[in-house]
Amino acid sequence: MINFKTIIRIIGILLLLETIMFLGCSIVSLYYGEDDSFAFWKAGAITAGVGLVLAALGKGGNHQLTRRDGYVLVSTAWVAFSLFGMLPFYIGGYIPDVTDAFFETMSGFTSTGATILNNIDSQPHGILFWRSMTQWIGGLGIIMFTIAILPIFGVSGLQVFAAEASGPTHDKVHPRIGITARWIWSIYTGITALLVILLMLGGMGWFDSVCHAFATTGTGGFSTKQASVAYYSSPYIEYVISIFMFISGINFTLLLLLVNGKLKKIISNAELKFYFGSVVFFTTIIAVGLYYTSSMGAEESFRKSLFQVISLHTSTGFATDDYMLWKPVLWGLLTIIMVLGACAGSTTGGLKCIRLVILTKVSRNEFKHIIHPNAVLPVRINKQVISPSIVSTVLAFCFIYIIIIIASVFLMSAMGIDYSESIGCVISSIGNMGPGLGTCGPAYSWSELPDAAKWLLAFLMLLGRLELFTVLLLFTPKFWQRS
Repeated sequence: MINFKTIIRIIGILLLLETIMFLGCSIVSLYYGEDDSFAFWKAGAITAGVGLVLAALGKGGNHQLTRRDGYVLVSTAWVAFSLFGMLPFYIGGYIPDVTDAFFETMSGFTSTGATILNNIDSQPHGILFWRSMTQWIGGLGIIMFTIAILPIFGVSGLQVFAAEASGPTHDKVHPRIGITARWIWSIYTGITALLVILLMLGGMGWFDSVCHAFATTGTGGFSTKQASVAYYSSPYIEYVISIFMFISGINFTLLLLLVNGKLKKIISNAELKFYFGSVVFFTTIIAVGLYYTSSMGAEESFRKSLFQVISLHTSTGFATDDYMLWKPVLWGLLTIIMVLGACAGSTTGGLKCIRLVILTKVSRNEFKHIIHPNAVLPVRINKQVISPSIVSTVLAFCFIYIIIIIASVFLMSAMGIDYSESIGCVISSIGNMGPGLGTCGPAYSWSELPDAAKWLLAFLMLLGRLELFTVLLLFTPKFWQRS
C-alpha cells in the first residue's frame, strides 16, 4: 500500500518551507518599498495553514518509504509547490489568470524558463525574485533538498532519490544519501555565490546578479529583463554566464570529485567528454555560419554562438540574440541541441548525454554483431560494463520521449498552432529549455497560446523534469495495486 500519511506529512513540511521562501521574498519587497509584499504575506498565510493541516493529518505514518512512495511523493511535491507557488502571482494580480499563473510557476520549478509575461521589466522586485528563486530551488530538485532534511523526521531519503534523480544511473559519493544531498547543495550554493560576485564585478546590480545567478545555476533562464541577457550588451557578462551554464550542466557528483581532487577521474569521464565535444562542435559550426551569413565579426559570431549553444544545451534558455533572425539551417542545429541536453545528475533537461553515449555504443555494437554474430560485445562506459537492464531502460526512455513529442505536436497542431511553433514549444517544454521557435522564440512570450496548450505544455515540463517514468507510472493501474 502507498504510505499516504507520511507522504502527506512531508508535503505539509515542504509547504511550510515554501512559506519561509515567501517571507524571504516579502523582505525584498519591503526593501524596495513595493506593495507586492502583501501578496506574499497572503500567499504565505494560505500555504502555512494548509501545510500545518497536512503535517498534522500525516502524523503516525510509517517512516519507511518504499520505492512507490518515492514516486508519488516526488510528483506530488512538484505539483503542490507549483499550485501554492503561483499564489503571489495570482493574489497580487501580477498574473491574474489561473492558467497563466500555474504555467509560469511550473515553468520556474521545472527550470524550464518559458514565460507568459510581456512586461518583465515592470514587475516588482519581490515577484522577480520569486520567479528566479523557483528556478534555483527546482533546478537541483525540491526533493534533493527534501532528502537532506528527511532524516530529521526519521524518514529514509533513498527511495525519494531514486525517483527524483535524473539519468539512467544514480551515483552516490557517500553511503548516506542525506550527506550526499547536503554536499551537493553546498557546491550548488557555492557556485551561485561565486557567480553573483563575478556578475557584480561586471557592472550588474546586486539584485539582478542574484536573480541571474539563481537562473543560471538552476539552468532555468528567467531574467529580470524582457530582453534577457542581451539587455546588458556586455561581452564580459555573456562569457561569465556561458562558463557557469556549462559548469551547471556537469554531473554534480563529478563536481564533488573535483572538490576532492580526483581530476583524472573527471577528465576520463565519457559523458563529460561527449558534452564538451558537442558544445565545441556546434559552437564552431554555428559561429562559422553566423560569420558568413550575418554582419557579425569573428569574435561576436563566436560569442553569440557559444552563449546560445550552451544556453540551449544546458536547457537554460537565456538569450543574447534572437536566433529566429538567423538562417533557418541554424534553427535546425539549435533544435538538435535542445533535444540533446547536458549531463545526467545536473540541473539540466533534455535526453542527457549519457543516454546518447550508451545509444552510440549500442549502435556501434550492432554493426559489429552483423560481422561477428557470435561475439559477446558488452556496452562499457568509463571502463564499467553497463547492464542490459540499463540499456533497455535507455532505449525505452528514448522511444517514449519521441512518441510523446510526436503526440504532443499533433495535439498542438489540432489546437490551431503553427506546425513549427508546435515542434518548438513541445521540444522546449519536455526538454525544460524555455525558448521555442517562431512567435514562442527568445524574443517573445508564450502568452498567446490557448489555455489548453499551456496546460499540456506545463504537464510536459513536469514529465521532462522528472524523467518521464516517475510521472507516467502514476497513470498505470498496476502501480496502485497491492503488491
